[in-house]
Amino acid sequence: MDLQLLLFYGSAFLFSVFLSVCILLIATSSVYPIINRSKKEKYYVDPLSDKKVEFPNLNDKSSVNLSVIVPAYNEEVRLPPMLDECTEFLEERCKTNKNFKYEIIVVSDGSKDGTVKVAHKYCEKLGTDKIRVLDLENNRGKGGAVRLGMLSARGAMLLFADADGATTFADLQKLEDSLKTPLENDYTLNPDKIENQLAISIGSRAHLEEESVATRSFFRTILMYGFHFLVWLFAVRGLKDTQCGFKLLTREAARVCFESMHVERWAFDVELLYIAQKLNIPITEIAVRWTEIDGSKVTPVWSWIQMGGDLGLIWLRYTIGAWKIKKH
Repeated sequence: MDLQLLLFYGSAFLFSVFLSVCILLIATSSVYPIINRSKKEKYYVDPLSDKKVEFPNLNDKSSVNLSVIVPAYNEEVRLPPMLDECTEFLEERCKTNKNFKYEIIVVSDGSKDGTVKVAHKYCEKLGTDKIRVLDLENNRGKGGAVRLGMLSARGAMLLFADADGATTFADLQKLEDSLKTPLENDYTLNPDKIENQLAISIGSRAHLEEESVATRSFFRTILMYGFHFLVWLFAVRGLKDTQCGFKLLTREAARVCFESMHVERWAFDVELLYIAQKLNIPITEIAVRWTEIDGSKVTPVWSWIQMGGDLGLIWLRYTIGAWKIKKH
């Protein structure tokens, strides 16, 4: 068998495999995400009265300036310092701006430890108007937890922040300032004029990359750059850090993005920003102070490989129409 014929058969085989994968993805994928939520997950508990209260809906009008969504899986140790820093900053803002209102929603993603109990102590201290716990019955993944927290929020602006507190919470001010130009307003003063606009600001650790390369092994550095390349190739361009767990969205941006988002695991950030760019939502990227915190749930090598595969599937599913973005 000559080389030309071998190449022909090889190409035909690869094309048939690719076509089969595409057909399988179309047959097994839901065009728009199916968001399942048990009856229990539609309510939060007031630990003082033991009363169950139904969460509001993201489609409702906002009633507070800011909602902070904190996805947490087995975070009983790392959660308290994060909530202390967060509430201290927000309470101080309330003192200087009497009209400013906030809420924190801790989303326990099927935690098996005392995460819910720890979060309820803050509910007892501050009241459920300021902090609530969404207790998911099963582990969905970080993306699934963030989405359900977003769908339960009351804020004109919505921030999701990691439970480890790796990002300095006060850097929220930097994200807010970056949106004043595209939004032409200040949500802390005029939330009604902000909530229906579209804009996103994301925290970035790209400025710390040179330092992190110096402390990483060669193999992990190759994986990191490989992941960045795949993000650029398949999904998001023009942004240096898609994975920082510190992102601020207007209420309308959260609604249109999370209603179309399918991925519930680690790669959800990439799909979120992919959707935002496809919808031409303005995105600012702002350097934030970030510190490595012990106890990460991410296994670096395996997680990067898994996310790399997810990136390819995100691109392929949208390209062949297995997934679609809802039109608004």
